[in-house]
Amino acid sequence: MQVFWFLPTHGDSRYLGTTEGARPVDLAYLQQVAGAADQLGYEGVLIPTGRSCEDPWVIAASLVGATRQLKFLVAVRPGLHQPSLAARMAATFDRLSGGRVLVNLVTGGDQSELEGDGVFLDHAARYEQSAEFIRIWREIIARSHEGQSFDYEGKHLSVKGAKLLYPPTQKPYPPVWFGGSSAAAHELAAEQVDTYLTWGEPPAEVAKKIADIRERAARKGRTVKFGIRLHVIVRETADAAWKAAEELISRVDDDTVIRAQAAFARMDSEGQRRMAALHAGGARRTRAELEISPNLWAGVGLVRGGAGTALVGDAKTVAARIEEYAALGLDNFILSGYPHLEESYRFAELVFPLLPRKRRPSLPGGALTGPFGEVVANLDAPSRLVSQS
Repeated sequence: MQVFWFLPTHGDSRYLGTTEGARPVDLAYLQQVAGAADQLGYEGVLIPTGRSCEDPWVIAASLVGATRQLKFLVAVRPGLHQPSLAARMAATFDRLSGGRVLVNLVTGGDQSELEGDGVFLDHAARYEQSAEFIRIWREIIARSHEGQSFDYEGKHLSVKGAKLLYPPTQKPYPPVWFGGSSAAAHELAAEQVDTYLTWGEPPAEVAKKIADIRERAARKGRTVKFGIRLHVIVRETADAAWKAAEELISRVDDDTVIRAQAAFARMDSEGQRRMAALHAGGARRTRAELEISPNLWAGVGLVRGGAGTALVGDAKTVAARIEEYAALGLDNFILSGYPHLEESYRFAELVFPLLPRKRRPSLPGGALTGPFGEVVANLDAPSRLVSQS
């Protein structure tokens, strides 16, 4: 199991839908979050993309020197730049970071945002373009290790004599991640990507996605890894965790929810439609209504686009739910919580020790020897709780 954290490049807060308790995005704060994830033993961080976010490649590059072994899952968006340029960017980052880049292929689902970026393709055409984009990207990088060039003529994209002079550290290319819930997305995942990423749906629905993509990939002679994107609200007791969940949306008013849901409804993203269905387009508001599966809460999606569900509960319960998802075949968990700095510590301290040893993240440089906590009465080390898992 690989556990990732999230960089809030669109802002951070203690409460959703309000400026109260909000934090601006600046380099110092992002360095704190990335540094915490690196120190605590998270595998890497997802850096989001879109017009509501700072540019993910610039952010990732700014954090290489502030981290030691943290990986960066960085987005490429077909239509915003050419695959040859994206290949050079990824290879450069991979070399300078010592092989720490992962690439997240993002097709996009907000038509107004896409048109603002100069992309005027419909849903089907965007997936055609994405398939051509990542095929060219992969071939250019894979051939760079032998100094070879690549020609391709497609419906949307073409290259002639494309060549990358400076190969990346990882071979044949930095791993490609991708998420999407439509049939076209599943076909693209089965054909070309290394890890398929789903948003946090109930386990039965996630199992259906995994089975479909595995079957499609098997027909092509391929295998695909799987991951899930979830928020987490974990506390020492279940009551405290659910109270924290209710606090997170306590400043959200009806008008804000209505505006957010109207914006989501205009998107042609199948994944966003499925997220909205979990809370009935904002109609469900009570804890009982928003708990759509044991400990899976859809409250975040009332106002946040994309990943809109959170695992809520005490540490043992959250660890057990993670194990349930892992049993479906999920290898990667990309988690987040509000605020992201404090919650990265809280999750690592409460849940990491409860994961089975084979799944438990390891701290950079191996096990720490101390000190752990504050020395008692200037004399004794504090008592240490040893996990029984």
